[in-house]
Amino acid sequence: MPIDVARYAGDFASLQFLAREEGILELVMANKGRLNAATEAMHRDLALVWRTIDTDDAVRVVVVRGEGSNFSSGGDFDMIDRMIEDEATLIRVWKEASDLVYNLINCSKPVVSAIRGSAVGAGLAIALLADVSIAADNARILDGHTRLGLAAGDHAVIIWPLLCGLAKARYHLLTNKPLSGAEAERIGLIALAVPDAQVLESAFDVARTLAAGSTTAIRWTKHALNNWLRLAGPSFDTSLALEFLGFKLADVREGLAAAREKRPPAFDRDKPE
Repeated sequence: MPIDVARYAGDFASLQFLAREEGILELVMANKGRLNAATEAMHRDLALVWRTIDTDDAVRVVVVRGEGSNFSSGGDFDMIDRMIEDEATLIRVWKEASDLVYNLINCSKPVVSAIRGSAVGAGLAIALLADVSIAADNARILDGHTRLGLAAGDHAVIIWPLLCGLAKARYHLLTNKPLSGAEAERIGLIALAVPDAQVLESAFDVARTLAAGSTTAIRWTKHALNNWLRLAGPSFDTSLALEFLGFKLADVREGLAAAREKRPPAFDRDKPE
């Protein structure tokens, strides 16, 4: 049964879809000139597309990547502006951020991420919540939240401690230190680091193996393994709530201005905690 990519393109117009091999859906994030940052439309589509994939009998495996040489730089700055200024946007994006994580965890189809260049914020959530994460050894992996003046929400609390241990999670999430793909593999944050030119083919090699395997065995193993993430659901919900509380404080305005001006942020250290 061929995958109906036209259906996906119609329902999730901010994303690109390819079906070059039977049973393998290629999901591409594309935002030219913005390092594939997630616009409001893309953020919505990334939250909801997993439900459709879950029920599509033609899809056996998903490979997710960014267009060109980068995965995704996270939430688009224009979307963040609207979240700061408009409560309705903030509430909607909070729900989408929660749905993105839980819908990806609960999607029965295995997901392989092919990470090149920058993977930050909401884009990194998809990269690391994938069942098999493959990155270029020179990829740049960065949570990014604390530099922006926000608590690390999105995905970090639900999966970083499980993948790389609490000590490394604390170090990278609190200090906002980036990792290369090679270092991410060394500490267990991703499954495999390969030369940049080999990332997509390596992802497809894994996808072909999964597509050829027992459907029930693979999907039920994924379901059981992801109970570790479901157990961390309350911690994730707290982190997401605290992240979105930060959008109503002054630090995020300074963090966003600093990011746009490519300078270190100057946060107010005298305000009460």
